[in-house]
Amino acid sequence: MSAGTINPGDSPDDLYYQQLLERVNRPVRGDYRIAVLSLKGGVGKTTTTVGLGSTFAALRGDRVIAVDANPDLGTLAQRIPQQTRSTVRDLLADTSIYRYSDVRAHTSQAPSRLEVLASERDPAVAEAFSADDYRGVMAVLQRFYNIIITDCGTGLSHSAMNGVLDFADALILVSSPAIDGARSAGATLDWLQAHGYAHLVSRAVVVLSSSRPGSSTIDTNQLAQHFLTRCRAVQSIPFDDHLSEGAEVDLELLSRDARRAFVELAAVVADDFTTSSRREEPFQP
Repeated sequence: MSAGTINPGDSPDDLYYQQLLERVNRPVRGDYRIAVLSLKGGVGKTTTTVGLGSTFAALRGDRVIAVDANPDLGTLAQRIPQQTRSTVRDLLADTSIYRYSDVRAHTSQAPSRLEVLASERDPAVAEAFSADDYRGVMAVLQRFYNIIITDCGTGLSHSAMNGVLDFADALILVSSPAIDGARSAGATLDWLQAHGYAHLVSRAVVVLSSSRPGSSTIDTNQLAQHFLTRCRAVQSIPFDDHLSEGAEVDLELLSRDARRAFVELAAVVADDFTTSSRREEPFQP
């Protein structure tokens, strides 16, 4: 109406989104490792891993990789275009990894630039994936990637889980916005607290992932307040038709609300980048 003589400036929503982007792009010193887990299957753990990893990879300029550490035929690799049949076991067996391109031969990459390292497809071999094996994988990946996200299995007693938790800078606990999901999440926090991982509990982010359309039958705000008494933050991911397909994830096909929720989750996780107090492990070539 003013023919351009009056600039109303950015809207509050635009300013909020710019603030989110600034938080997402906080610098990482070395590498930052995120473990995504839940005791209950079917609550969106792998979807959360891909959504968060894709968001980081799309909005940041550094390298982001997701690792499937699920011993029960994990589906992480099925959520992006498959470029190789290589798995974590093949990476461990490769004695000629000197450059990023050597690692890249073992990973598949999504349009978002997120890379995925698949789990072993043979159940017997996958079950044998140990904590030492996981540490061996991390010793390679930490040389070439800035953000490493691990999609864990649902069993806390799995042999690789000690390695995952020992290496993690942050924990994302995925739950459904329902009573049974909340109870499983609470049991997971109790187990972590009792087994020497209290530092991960206090800095954990709980994700309430909706697997069906419509509003939850319980008060999600009250549920979030319950988790906030123990954890650092809670983020809700709304139901999304594209994510519910269980196929390859394309950020461009997400609803506006789902995509914004993943940006908010990435911002919350990135808030911890500059305050991480990891206990340094000796470098293993």
